[in-house]
Amino acid sequence: MATLCKPAVSVPEHVITMEDTLALARSLHADHPQLPLALRLIENTGVAKRHIVQPIEDTLRHPGFEDRNMLYEAEAKRRVPEVIRRALDHAELRPADIDMIVYVSCTGFMMPSLTAWLINTMDFPGHTRQLPIAQLGCAAGGAAINRAHDFCRAYPGSNVLIVACEFCSLCYQPTDLGVGSLLSNGLFGDAVAAAVVRGEGGTGITMERNGSHLVPDTTDWIAYSVRATGFHFLLDKRVPTTMEPLAPALRTMADQHGWDATGLDFYIIHAGGPRILDDLSHFLEVAPEAFRFSRGTLTEYGNIASAVVLDAVRRLFDEGLVADGARGIVAGFGPGITAEMALGRWTRSGPAAGLGPARRGQLETAGRGAFS
Repeated sequence: MATLCKPAVSVPEHVITMEDTLALARSLHADHPQLPLALRLIENTGVAKRHIVQPIEDTLRHPGFEDRNMLYEAEAKRRVPEVIRRALDHAELRPADIDMIVYVSCTGFMMPSLTAWLINTMDFPGHTRQLPIAQLGCAAGGAAINRAHDFCRAYPGSNVLIVACEFCSLCYQPTDLGVGSLLSNGLFGDAVAAAVVRGEGGTGITMERNGSHLVPDTTDWIAYSVRATGFHFLLDKRVPTTMEPLAPALRTMADQHGWDATGLDFYIIHAGGPRILDDLSHFLEVAPEAFRFSRGTLTEYGNIASAVVLDAVRRLFDEGLVADGARGIVAGFGPGITAEMALGRWTRSGPAAGLGPARRGQLETAGRGAFS
């Protein structure tokens, strides 16, 4: 059984508050005809503060796509290793115990992926599989958990490291003045998160089922326009309505597993914005308090893209109230419109022994052809 262990999360040291954001919007866009609407939408996000990799005065300058992407790479290499080390400690594993690294990010680009750099610099085995995911946006956190689950099913006893690295502030575009862009400027934050999915042992969410769902004809609702100046985020005003078609997909997956999506013990949901959580509460007939972990992330960090679900899982651990056998759902939403969903049960167990060479040979033989 594959168990999602406690994630490690880190946010940058530079902070911008809601008050800072509103003041900047009034200063930078005083003549914008829809400024009152944008200010109202930003206020309604409930984001008290966000963390960004540069001081705000540097963030507001655009030195060009090349410089921004160089900064993305430098900051990723500076911040990711420490988060990985903490995630491995939570899982009681070493780099040598990891069989695959899933790296998710939609706010910068590297080739080779950061996974290759991590293998070279952090003593991961040379045979460690690499799975970079770059184009699922905010849904990628859920997708990473699901692909790790799939891998552990194909290779029983293996361990997968998940890393989410999102520097959304590096995608700020000063010339994008649509209301959706102004709202995004007040919503998104930066964060790095990592977690291990253990094939044996560990305490956390033991994964039992996963699935995906794409809402037809919504591919232009959340998108990037890639231009000479970098990634330009496109956010359609219809995005907040997506829980009406996605809630039935969550219900269907739970029904197929013999569970009732309305009566679960915990909910880890991507906090794209407050409307998402409010609508899902309504359509699933779940009390708003059930989404407290996601709301905590949104309030303290903003929308940190693919890292949201990992931070919400961390908050579930930190609360310390979940009982053995408690049933829950993990769901990330992103471009497509895509939902990546998983069902799991809280499990407390002692650590399994580290894998020696003989065991690794068994895994290679057992899994060969199943996930190649």
